[in-house]
Amino acid sequence: MKVTDLLKHRAENLVKNTEFKQWMSPTVREYWDGFLDRANSRQLFSWVKEFHQPANEEVNLVPDIELKPEAQALYEELTSKLGEVIHTGDWLMVDQQRINQFGDVTEDLQWIHTDPERAAVESPFKTTIAHGFLTLALLPKLTDSVDADKPLFPSAKLVVNIGLNSVRFPYPVKAGNRLRAVSTLSKVTPVRKGLEIEREIKVEIEGVRRPACIVVSVIQLHF
Repeated sequence: MKVTDLLKHRAENLVKNTEFKQWMSPTVREYWDGFLDRANSRQLFSWVKEFHQPANEEVNLVPDIELKPEAQALYEELTSKLGEVIHTGDWLMVDQQRINQFGDVTEDLQWIHTDPERAAVESPFKTTIAHGFLTLALLPKLTDSVDADKPLFPSAKLVVNIGLNSVRFPYPVKAGNRLRAVSTLSKVTPVRKGLEIEREIKVEIEGVRRPACIVVSVIQLHF
C-alpha cells in the first residue's frame, strides 16, 4: 500500500472508530478536512516532503530581517513597553446626529439607533444607542491615528491597518455618551517593511464601569 493510501486509510478509520470529529471546532475541522483532501488527491506525500527537515538540521522559522536605523530604534523602544498603556485619547462625543449620519451611510436605520421617541418607550436602555460598528469606525480618531499634528509613531513614513484579531462590545453606547480609547501594547514584530504592532484597545464610556468595545488591533509601520 502506498504511503498516501495508508495515511488516508488510517485517518478515515480514526474518524470512523472514535467519532471525534464531532468534537472539533469549526476551524480545526476545516484543517482536518484539508488533510484528508490532500491524502485523497495524492498530494500529501509531496507536501510532507516539501516541509521535511533532517532531525540534525536547525530550522529558522523567523527569517532574519535587517531593520532601518529608525525602525530599529523604535523596535527597541517599544519592546521595553510591552504590556504598558502607550496611548490614552481624548473624550469624543457620540451624539444623535453622529449616529444618524452613520445610519445613513451604512443604511442601518433600525429604530434602536435612529428613533429617540420610540426608543424612550420600547428600548430597555430608554434611549437610542450607537451602532457597534460606529464605535469601530471611530477607532482611528479615538487612537489619534489620523492626527497629523501628533502622530503616535512620527519616525514611520506610513501606518497601515492590517485588521482586528478580536472584537467585543461589552456595553452599549447611548446617544450623548463620550468615549475615549486606551491602547495597551501587546506585541512588536519586525517585518520586511518595518514593524508590525499589536495593541489591545479598550474604548471607555465616560462614567460607566464597563467598556463600550475591546479590540485587538494589528497595524504595520513602514519606514
